Amino acid sequence: MPKLKTKSGTKKRFKLTASGKVKRGQTGKRHMMIKRTNKQIRNKRGTTIMADVDAARVLKNFMPYA
Repeated sequence: MPKLKTKSGTKKRFKLTASGKVKRGQTGKRHMMIKRTNKQIRNKRGTTIMADVDAARVLKNFMPYA
């Protein structure tokens, strides 16, 4: 049976931590920033760890050998 390909969009959006958790960028930073407070914008910097339920779906469907 041939090897499965990893989805190319997944490669760009997610990374795995050393413990196997899925790391992703923060949401809510693309547009309509004028209505957000400075505190909200500041807290959206960087990355975060995905919830276990969502991470399991990403790993199973989009990263077959992760």
